[in-house]
Amino acid sequence: MPFDKLKQFRSSVYTILGKAKDALFDLMDAVLVTRSVYSFVELSVSPVFRRKWCSIYEALEDSNPPRCELMQLYIQQLPKTEQLVLAGDHTAWPRLEAVTLKERTYEHQAQPMSGAKPVTVGQGYSTIAWIPETQGSWALPLLHERITSFENPLEKAAAQLRLVCQNLPTRPLSLWDAEYGCASFVKNTADIAADKLMRLRSNRLLYSAPPPYTGVGRPRVHGNKFKLNDSTTWWIPDQMLEVLDPKMGRLCLRLWCNLHFQQSAKINMHVIQVERYDEARSRTARPLWLVWVGKGMPELSQIWRHYLRRFAIDHWYRFAKQRLHWTLPKLGTREQSERWSDLMPLLTWQLWLARELVNDRPLPWQKSVTNLTPGRVAQSMGAIFAVIGTPAQPPKSRGKSPGWPTGQPRTRKIRCPIVKKGTYRPQKQHSKSA
Repeated sequence: MPFDKLKQFRSSVYTILGKAKDALFDLMDAVLVTRSVYSFVELSVSPVFRRKWCSIYEALEDSNPPRCELMQLYIQQLPKTEQLVLAGDHTAWPRLEAVTLKERTYEHQAQPMSGAKPVTVGQGYSTIAWIPETQGSWALPLLHERITSFENPLEKAAAQLRLVCQNLPTRPLSLWDAEYGCASFVKNTADIAADKLMRLRSNRLLYSAPPPYTGVGRPRVHGNKFKLNDSTTWWIPDQMLEVLDPKMGRLCLRLWCNLHFQQSAKINMHVIQVERYDEARSRTARPLWLVWVGKGMPELSQIWRHYLRRFAIDHWYRFAKQRLHWTLPKLGTREQSERWSDLMPLLTWQLWLARELVNDRPLPWQKSVTNLTPGRVAQSMGAIFAVIGTPAQPPKSRGKSPGWPTGQPRTRKIRCPIVKKGTYRPQKQHSKSA
């Protein structure tokens, strides 16, 4: 039967969700069939949510989705015959007015107005996702976790990548943005069985391998400097290639082998420069710098195409915030926020498994497409639920709540300060004079 795989996945999720699983399933179905809502509680008036409006908050208060078990369930859906492509990144859930929410931190967020500081106050979330297609906006999260106040995005991403790779059958390729292209992340992930392709900022400084030891003095750790924004420090590349791409136009690719950061001298990397020549304006665009850390680097003509698949995780963040209503609720505790965030990968995987079961149903102002995006699949999920039903049990009458006891005083919630994370810089050790 064509619906068996989706039904089996939903049944497996239902068995491992634990407490409040019936209300959680109704909540997830309500999200998938509801295109837009003004407030979080409006999801309770959806036809597929069979409980009272207060059950939405009670489900997030009582439940505790097992994140590792759900990750293993996602991994079971991965193909076994091809190399897996993963992408990692982090984003912010702004909570500017939640003064009683614990562990709010300063997070990076792009601002639409030029000159505005890209900073917000809220919670940061780090994600490791599987990118199933060479083109498109599909990104399927395997881990989606909050970055605590005593973690930074690099440490959290390294821990997530280690946990995911321990459960994968083959060595994956992971894609990372320029924030992760640094010595700290390279050292934290050196012992992980995964290839890494990262973007580098244009002001990075690298070093070549040291020359042979001459027998005099201390052996050198670094070789010649290689500054990305200073072409006078470059030497002849180990490989150079010109490519004519139908979309990007004429590209010049250069490869320098066996470079390293100053703080990670023992880890060799291959640096790739992708320079695009804009023939319409008769000038060369700003080059893209990539670095490869791993085994068996792909051909130079193809490696830059792998990095383009990383942008799918940015599309997923926008899809989760806009269509899956991830940042809509104003939850009062960090535990509720984490439990609600754990449902975002579940919702995305259900859409992925249903993509071949639905027909495109565009809105009057939309054009028909052949390859369905997550949003287009979500527009047809109502018909899917009418066929497969839900594993959740119908609600039971629980009576009327007695309400707040008369005469019992109410106390205001404690206001929590914003946590400002600091950067640890090791102090120089000064030798004591004799």
